[in-house]
Amino acid sequence: MSETLYGYARVSTREQKEDRQIAALRDFGVEDRRIVVEKQSGKDFQRPQYKRLVNRLNPGDVLVVKSIDRLGRNYGEILDQWARLTRERKIAIVVLDMPLLDTREGRDLTGTLVADIVLQLLSYVAQTEREFLRIRQAEGIAAARAKGVRFRYPPNSTRWPSSGSTGRSAPFRRESSLASPGTPLCAGPGSCPRPKG
Repeated sequence: MSETLYGYARVSTREQKEDRQIAALRDFGVEDRRIVVEKQSGKDFQRPQYKRLVNRLNPGDVLVVKSIDRLGRNYGEILDQWARLTRERKIAIVVLDMPLLDTREGRDLTGTLVADIVLQLLSYVAQTEREFLRIRQAEGIAAARAKGVRFRYPPNSTRWPSSGSTGRSAPFRRESSLASPGTPLCAGPGSCPRPKG
C-alpha cells in the first residue's frame, strides 16, 4: 500500500486566512500540489473540495489536517467520517495539533481506544464552539439593535441573500438610526427604497 500525504485546510469565510494551516501541512511534508484549501463552513461534509479530495484517496494514503475542527464542526458527522475513512477505506488521518489522533500503522488496542476517546471529546468541542459562535453572534446583533444600530441592505446592490444564506457574505451594512433620520428599516427583498438613476 502506498502512503501518499494529502493535506486539507479549511476556513469558514473568504476573509479568513489559511496560511497558518498550509505552513503546518508543509512542515509535516505535504507537497503543495497535494494540499486542498476550502473556504466554506464546517457545519457538514457537503463541501465540494473535500469530497473531491476524499474521492482521490486510496487505501494507505494519509489525510493530514491542522486540527480536528478544520475537518468539521458537527460531532456526529466527524465521527462518521472518521470511521468511514479509517476503518472502511483504510485511509490514515493525522491531526497535527493532537498527536494522539494519528491513525497510521503501529497503534495497539490501548492507543486506538485513547484516540477514539480523544476524537469524541474534540468533535464535541468543535460542535459546541460552532453553536456558541452562533449564540454570540445573535447576542451581538440584539445588543447592536438595542443601541439603535440597524442592519440595512446597500442601496446600490441588486441581489438579496437567499433565505438559506449562511451569512458569510451577506451584503448588509450597519447603519445608525441617528445618522439618517426618516430612513425606513429594510426588512427584506423589496422593502428598501432603491436610489433613482
